[in-house]
Amino acid sequence: MKFLDLAKVYIRSGAGGNGSISFRREKFIEYGGPNGGNGGRGGDVIAEAVDGLNTLIDFRYQQHFFARNGQGGMGNLRTGADGEDIILRVPVGTEILDEDEETVIADMTEVGQRVMLAKGGNGGFGNAHFKTSVNQAPRRANPGQDAIERTVWLRLKLIADVGLLGLPNAGKSTFLAATSNARPKVADYPFTTLHPNLGVVGVDGVEFVVADIPGLIEGASEGRGLGDMFLGHVERCAVLLHLVDGTADEVAEDYETIIGELNAYGEGLADKPRITVLNKIDALDDELREMQREFLEEVTGGPVMFMSGASGEGLTEVLRALRSKIDANRLRERKSDEAEEDEAWRP
Repeated sequence: MKFLDLAKVYIRSGAGGNGSISFRREKFIEYGGPNGGNGGRGGDVIAEAVDGLNTLIDFRYQQHFFARNGQGGMGNLRTGADGEDIILRVPVGTEILDEDEETVIADMTEVGQRVMLAKGGNGGFGNAHFKTSVNQAPRRANPGQDAIERTVWLRLKLIADVGLLGLPNAGKSTFLAATSNARPKVADYPFTTLHPNLGVVGVDGVEFVVADIPGLIEGASEGRGLGDMFLGHVERCAVLLHLVDGTADEVAEDYETIIGELNAYGEGLADKPRITVLNKIDALDDELREMQREFLEEVTGGPVMFMSGASGEGLTEVLRALRSKIDANRLRERKSDEAEEDEAWRP
């Protein structure tokens, strides 16, 4: 299944049905009077956040969503049937934007959350509605209200607790593969990761979700490389894990490149809690490790941790540091292997 985090859709609610002009015509009833019914109401277009989705791929193959129109009223005071609503099922974390791609209509952050994007038109009144003591045979009826047609954008921002940052080939996917059951593509060339990946990480009896995004390079905010479009997936994270390649020649410059792109992107990313880690230390001797850490601490103004995603050195310490930065209400209890087996078994 392909990953898609931005989609443009065209929606239209249903128009209301027209009111009916009708008169009662029965044998032996000389003055039957008006009996035209009202029109039915048009269907609404509703967006609903559902569980089990993590991509907008469904909206790649269908972009037009039209609710049904209300049925017109009929004689014998029969009201037309209401048009059926149409529901757009989107992943949790989807932002719904207006056509200008800036105005936020709704932010779908909880399972079951619903928002009406286009309201169906009301049905028109039939001529029976206009009967009065002085106008006992009205020959007028209202048309139904028109449909509402609009264009909206769906932008997915993944719900994760930790977001991974770093230059291409900094070891983000290796870290995710080493600490979770996620299996992102790992290779020794830049931009191996082309779309975000999620993994559930466990430490000390609790679990949290980590998001891996494609690497940033200098000028990403101006469109270089893959750009900074994927930074939207770490906006909702509680803490950012900044991985710096310890084998690089200028670790301080690499760090400042990422921070500069965060500042250029905005949205408060540069102010989020952040843990800086010197990665790939399995390729460094003790003297070079300390020298690289000193360079990093000079620009970060804070502590720098050691880690190797390939050998596993320092992984547990980094996970515990991340856990300490995550709010307690985000953490989930980790199930034991026996509990998972018991839950999976069915007679």
